[in-house]
Amino acid sequence: MKRIVNLFLLLLLIAPAISAELTISDYCDLSQTTPKGIKDITPMPNEPESFLAISDDGMSIEKYSYKTGKKTGEIFNISTVKGDIKINSFDGFKISDNGKKILLWNSKKKIYRYSFYAEYYVYDIFRSTLAKVSDKGLQRGATISHDGRYVAYMRDNNIFISNLDYKTDFAITDDGKAGSIINGIPDWSYEEEFDMQTAMRWSGDDNVLAYIKFNETDVPEYTFDQYRSFCDSDPWGDLYPSTYSYKYMLPGYHNSIVSVHAYNMDNRVTKKIDLPLMNDDYIPLMEFGEDGSKLMVTVVNREQNKMTLYNANPGSTVAKQILTESSTTWISPYTYQMVDYGKTEFVICSERSGRKQLYIYDYNGTLKRTLTKGDYNVTAYYGKDAKGTHYVQTTSLSPICRRIISIDAKGTEKMLTGKTGTSSAAFNTSREYFVKTFSSSTTPPQYTICNASGNVLSELEMNEKYAAKYASAPKMEFFKIKNSIGEEMNAYIIKPLNFDSGKKYPLLMYQYNGPDSQLVLDKWTMEGVFYIASRGYVVVCVDGRGTGNRTNEWTKCVYGKLGILETEDQLAAVKYLSSQPYIDKNRMACFGWSYGGYMTLMELTDKACPFKAGVAMAPVSDWRYYDGIYTERFMRTPDTNASGYKNSAPMNRTENLNSRLLIMSGTDDDNVHMYNTLKFTSKLSSEGKVCDMMIYAGYEHSLRMCDARVQLFRKISDFLENNL
Repeated sequence: MKRIVNLFLLLLLIAPAISAELTISDYCDLSQTTPKGIKDITPMPNEPESFLAISDDGMSIEKYSYKTGKKTGEIFNISTVKGDIKINSFDGFKISDNGKKILLWNSKKKIYRYSFYAEYYVYDIFRSTLAKVSDKGLQRGATISHDGRYVAYMRDNNIFISNLDYKTDFAITDDGKAGSIINGIPDWSYEEEFDMQTAMRWSGDDNVLAYIKFNETDVPEYTFDQYRSFCDSDPWGDLYPSTYSYKYMLPGYHNSIVSVHAYNMDNRVTKKIDLPLMNDDYIPLMEFGEDGSKLMVTVVNREQNKMTLYNANPGSTVAKQILTESSTTWISPYTYQMVDYGKTEFVICSERSGRKQLYIYDYNGTLKRTLTKGDYNVTAYYGKDAKGTHYVQTTSLSPICRRIISIDAKGTEKMLTGKTGTSSAAFNTSREYFVKTFSSSTTPPQYTICNASGNVLSELEMNEKYAAKYASAPKMEFFKIKNSIGEEMNAYIIKPLNFDSGKKYPLLMYQYNGPDSQLVLDKWTMEGVFYIASRGYVVVCVDGRGTGNRTNEWTKCVYGKLGILETEDQLAAVKYLSSQPYIDKNRMACFGWSYGGYMTLMELTDKACPFKAGVAMAPVSDWRYYDGIYTERFMRTPDTNASGYKNSAPMNRTENLNSRLLIMSGTDDDNVHMYNTLKFTSKLSSEGKVCDMMIYAGYEHSLRMCDARVQLFRKISDFLENNL
């Protein structure tokens, strides 16, 4: 009996080390695979030692110390609001730069990937009272002035300003019209491709509201049917499917005509800024710089190979050209969006050296200093402190890693984070502290508070339980493969559990490979391909030519001929892998999503295709069917590059398809329309070819609703089992 008891105690001691077998939901259900994060952190503008976050119950905004990571108080609580206006919940907040007012919103109604309509409120911290921004319907893109006295927002395509002191709400534009004129808010293309969520900016003294006007009258309208998913609260409510229409620019078609305007709060006069714009130019960025009086406007031509920066005076409307960048291929949006406007100078990124590097200019356009130098790329700029030390995220260790460095006034670099994995930072206003997020291929995200030297002050979330759960899951291993011209490509391999090098395994090539993208990164991820590996497959991912964070030559050699060199590199990798003793060359498949789905179609329709089967999720089948800003950046227009479009389209290579194909799309995908899938399968049908197809009714591009990803990878697993 004593021996049995001792054995029982021993089992209890070792139980934590024994993990239950992971299920498909553990690998594919986002609610399971997503590690614990931390609350969204907002630095307190007038208290550099503090940051703000929404409470766990969502009822208050709490204040925390950067030094300790511990709660020190709260600045808003729903239950203690005074006055007649009350709310039961809120979805998010922004605090005014003077730290006296809080912009809150609730009743969110999603529009596109990031945008939404909502009800907005302003909370007065000193008086503990709420004011409603408007009583006239939902608002969009609300932005609070620095002093917290005004809120500008869009409703019915016009800009309104709510004066919280005098409780007035008045329009400053009157030409807004659905499908024609949008004031202060980006169209679909700008939101998707330039990451723009609002196009309104307050001057430093809050006396001027600058905004961009979008004239999308001539942009073609795109319409698709909408079907309710059984994930919907009312799945039986569409006896007749509805239709969804919005302005969507295809390559070669009209884009929105943009202009910049400045409204003066004192005299209530609006002036148009005198910018030398062509009708098809883009304005991807607009910010106030210097002391908040200079309006900095970034203009990019339609070909996206020339960027011009203007310093504009909102009063005189005169715009001075101070910086120009040009390229023989394309200018990456990452460069001109990585900009920081200070009081006497600004920092901006450029690829002029062949890498993404930072440069410091004054407001006359004079180069003062090259901030970063070296055989690496800058991937984020975090600002500078009072001593003139700058903080940057780079690839200085390796293209597959990210580390944070500081650069002092003399140009000396100091590493603030470790040599492996991926580290990112969220600094406080004075750059004395930062919240570090670290993960690697074997370490789930860890969140700590550090001082400016990189020393850890406190731990916020280390994900120990999550790490223990996935301790037995397959892991990434990094290696390199050469392409057909001898260049090394970064890659990772995920081997099956209990891998035996003496056995032969089926191979699944997983890819994205879009221009300037990167999948091979020493960063934690847990997704469906790990489930496929756990089922007995070797999964390999290769970042071939065209991918980012190497040299410009490597990334931009795909210009004008998307898919061609990328396919060559993937097939070269497969040729090498098929020669390895543990790979069964008769059981190989490929899989990708979005651009990766496009790559699947390109590989399966290549004359030298080595794959027995392939899976394409939400693929582009012809670049003429996709978003114009993205496509023209790399391919120009169909009129100027007809052969490039022809050769880059899987639609024109279907006669070569001899492998089994599983193609899938969501009917509500407003990014890569299901039309791509239907046109491709229709072409196959006309040629007497067959494929497998799965359609997700009511689902968008990323399939984040309900358990759709579980179903997706169950289908992929079944398809591979049946065809390999």
